[in-house]
Formats: sequence, structure tokens, C-alpha cells
Amino acid sequence: MPKECLICQRIAAIKQHENRYFVRELATGYVVLADSQYFEGYTLFLGKQHVTELHQLAPQTKIAFLEEMSLVAEACGQAFHADKMNIELLGNGDAHVHWHLFPRHAGDTAKAGPVWWTPLETMYGDDVAADPVRLARLKNTLNQALDAVLLKRAGELRAVHDFTLNDHARAGHTRSPATD
Repeated sequence: MPKECLICQRIAAIKQHENRYFVRELATGYVVLADSQYFEGYTLFLGKQHVTELHQLAPQTKIAFLEEMSLVAEACGQAFHADKMNIELLGNGDAHVHWHLFPRHAGDTAKAGPVWWTPLETMYGDDVAADPVRLARLKNTLNQALDAVLLKRAGELRAVHDFTLNDHARAGHTRSPATD
């Protein structure tokens, strides 16, 4: 873990049970709520591996990571009644693969467009930080939606994991692709 990587630090806090934004662990990443909730339900899916680019993941891990992100996005959209989901893998600020999942609603910004057109002082202001009661409500809502989506899509997810794990085993690897 690079000491300067904020995402690795947040994952370490999850493992030490010290990340209050943590929602759930999946095979390839961690679901967390964002520190700012200007866009209510703004969720991050943090890759377990420290790589800076999606193409740097082993093919099997990449397929599973993309599938899991899709399921988290589906759950996020359902949990927060999104009209549209904005999904981004950026990494210019934090060079560790992670997805930004924004539930969007008609009229949620002054001008239709990407979330980043919202002034940062508005988007990350103290008034939109999740207080403990709101954070607990958001986490519970997202966890319930994740339960429903994971149950509904269990066959698909199992097929992806079986494909990626079996392909990984055929290649002579002994470790899970989620932990390589």
C-alpha cells in the first residue's frame, strides 16, 4: 500500500473497522458512501488492488470488478430513486481504481450537465457532510438495495465469478483474482 494513496488509506481504515462510510465488501472492492452527500447517495466503489488504470487489472479481475460495479450502480440507483446514474472512473486526484456513482435527479443542478459543473465549495460544503443519523439512514438504504440486487442478480454474478475464478485456476494461479 503506497502511504500517500488516499484510497489505500481508506481501505486500511475499513479493515480496521474505522471507516464510518463503509457499506459493504464485495469480491473485488469496497462500497462506501462519499464524504459529501450533496448528490444524496453519492457512492464510491473502491478497487481492492492498488492499480492506477482499469487495464492494469488481470483480465479476470477486471471482468469481475466491472460486473460488481454495475451491480452497485444498479443498487444505488434503486436505493436513491435516481432518474439517471452518472458513473465515472477518474483517478486524476486519487490514482487508485475507484468508481464514482452519482444518483442524479431532474433539476438537481442549476444547469443540466456533469456533477463537476457544481462548484466544489457547494458540492463539498460542510452543510452536505453526512451527519451520523443521515449516514446511518443512507447506509441502511443502500445495504437493503444491495441485498435485493445481489439476490436478483446472483446467477449472473456467480457466472462471472465462476468464469473468472475457473479461468484464473486454469492459468495455474492459486490465489483468488480478487486478491492478486
